Order: sequence, then structure tokens, then C-alpha cells
Amino acid sequence: MRKLREIAVSAVIASVVGGCGGGGPSTGDDLKLGATESGRSPTVVAAIGDSISAGSPAWDPDPGIRRRIGEAADPESQYEYWAQLRLKGTAFRNCGVLGERTDEIARRLDRCARGADVLVIQGGINDIAQMRDIGAAADDLRAMVARGTALGLRVALAEVLPWNNGHPAAGPSIRELNRLIRGIGREERVPVLPWYRRLEDPGARGRMKPEWTVDGDHPSVKGYRRLAETVELP
Repeated sequence: MRKLREIAVSAVIASVVGGCGGGGPSTGDDLKLGATESGRSPTVVAAIGDSISAGSPAWDPDPGIRRRIGEAADPESQYEYWAQLRLKGTAFRNCGVLGERTDEIARRLDRCARGADVLVIQGGINDIAQMRDIGAAADDLRAMVARGTALGLRVALAEVLPWNNGHPAAGPSIRELNRLIRGIGREERVPVLPWYRRLEDPGARGRMKPEWTVDGDHPSVKGYRRLAETVELP
């Protein structure tokens, strides 16, 4: 337990220098809706979550954080960038905030989802890092799915990623939360994006493959691109 607490503290510190997303895709406050090639307005996809949605550590939808990142800021360091390129006729709104737990993410949902057509919900690793109850995190995710559906949005839910810097202590909690997330998907009839399997190293179970992570906490640009390949509009 002491070791896991030390890991949690280091993860929270790492998240402070992380990022969130914007650039190629539109950001939450700066979304500019333009016509597609067919003349229709794009399908707006609100992507809400923590630093994984934000694009950490090389991007963030918050301009102040991007200024701190400086010349290393790279809009390709977000899954939304690649998903928007792949899914023609979409405009992704990055609503990622580094370090947030699922209960904190949930409080921003209505604002993020305003005017959107689709909602992609991601979160949970900060709950694990901060020793929060896994069942409570799952309840928050289920409530966000229900809220998105009540708002008339098409909703998708993402798995928690492997966490190299938390391995192996955090592994059981991640696997249990992902089991609950898949259950939510079945029960609420929403797709679950298989992000854990997408970035897990086949030769080192429970960890991201080295080229798919930049710091052991967050994906690399290659990793974010791999996540985007699993995104299909529900």
C-alpha cells in the first residue's frame, strides 16, 4: 500500500506538467463550426476526460498550459487530432483536463456537451492514483453515460490505459475498473473503445509498449494515433 501511495503521488505530479488537446481538432471554448465538403455542418464530437483526452504531455486545450509547454507543444499529441482526420465530416471538441478524477470530469459534462452530437467519455486513472474507490469511479462513468443519453447525444466510453509507472501495483485496480466499464457498455448499450488492449505491450502485459508511451503515464504521438484508430461514431 505504501508503494502504491508513492506511485500515486508521482502520477499526480506528472499530470501537472501534462496536456489536454486542441490544435488540429477544435477545443471546447474555441470550437468553430464550418461546413464540410458536402456543405453540411460537421458532426460535433465532445471528448471529455483527463490528461489522456487532453493530449498530455505535449498538448492541452488550455492556452496557458500550452504556453508552458512552449516549443515542444504538438497538436498531434491528442487522439482527437487523428480521429478528426480519419472521420471525415467531424469536428472534435477537446474537453480534457489533466489530473481530474471521474467525479470532477462529470461536473463539466453539460458545458462540454453543449451543441454536440456525440460524447466520448474517458477517465478513471486519477481515481486509481488517488486511492479512490473503484466502484465510485464506475458509478460516475455510468452517470455520465446516462446524462449524455438524456441530453440526446450518442455516447461512447473508453477503457483505462495500462499504466507503466504504476505497474504492477495499480494493475488489479485498472483491470477491475475496465471490467466494470465494459459492463456499463453492455448494460447501457453504448460502445466501449478498447484502449487498454490497443496500447498494451503483447510482450509485457499490463504495460504500454515503449514506443506507444512518452513518459510511462501518457501515450506518445504514435500511441494517440493508435487510440484514434479505435474511435467510431456510435
